[in-house]
Amino acid sequence: MTTLPSLYISHGSPMTALHPGLTGARLAELAAVLPRPKAIVMASAHWLSRKPLVGSAAAAETIHDFGGFPAALYQLRYPAPGSPALAERIVQMLDQAKLAPGADPARGLDHGAWVPLRLLYPDADIPVVPVSIQPELGPAHHYALGQALAPLRDEGVLVIGSGSITHNLHDLRAGYSDERQAPYVKPFIDWIEQKLAAGGIDALLDYRRQAPFAERAHPTDEHLLPLFVALGAAGASARAQRIDAGIDMGLLAMDIYRFDGPTTPLTAR
Repeated sequence: MTTLPSLYISHGSPMTALHPGLTGARLAELAAVLPRPKAIVMASAHWLSRKPLVGSAAAAETIHDFGGFPAALYQLRYPAPGSPALAERIVQMLDQAKLAPGADPARGLDHGAWVPLRLLYPDADIPVVPVSIQPELGPAHHYALGQALAPLRDEGVLVIGSGSITHNLHDLRAGYSDERQAPYVKPFIDWIEQKLAAGGIDALLDYRRQAPFAERAHPTDEHLLPLFVALGAAGASARAQRIDAGIDMGLLAMDIYRFDGPTTPLTAR
């Protein structure tokens, strides 16, 4: 069986589901060249917990975890099946990695999961197992979580981290737009791209101190933490490919990353 890459997707606003734009085009292009996965593991920035939790529902509910949007958005569903057997195996893998996981048989798919999945696999016919993010535990923990999931890629399982490469919603009131881009966005995403290309894992794990404008780009960690899950799942010789999907509202960079191997091992830079 072909080893699958892992992915990091910037999912953007829930409105991406109604107006996919460049993000939709890029995800459709990506789906067209990927081998079809037999299952998907999705780590979304919108499922937060103190310890890793794995969704074990046989059929995942579509969660509309937002307010104030058009009625049409709340009518959308992504009725993908779950996989209790895969969820149980993931719990075992995370337990072997000493990450103290648990299972949640009621968890559905939040918009960080179902919005990009509708654009990747609109038929909703591939089993999806959600995995939670631990916002208090930082990048190194999520890199280790991804490493624990890495063997699944050899079994036809697609590991996806869904967040946003920049995410400062406080700046929605600052008047940024497609014509007036927030000044921190490009320096931050360029630094991330450069470190991923160079295999600079130590710098990436320490991004809050080393990356330019880190606190402006991410006042809190949760939307970048899924990047480390995807990076960890790719293995120690990951090759990063940036897929540019534009910048929404002048402040939400929509970068997508595909991680393949092997290449030069990740190093401290």
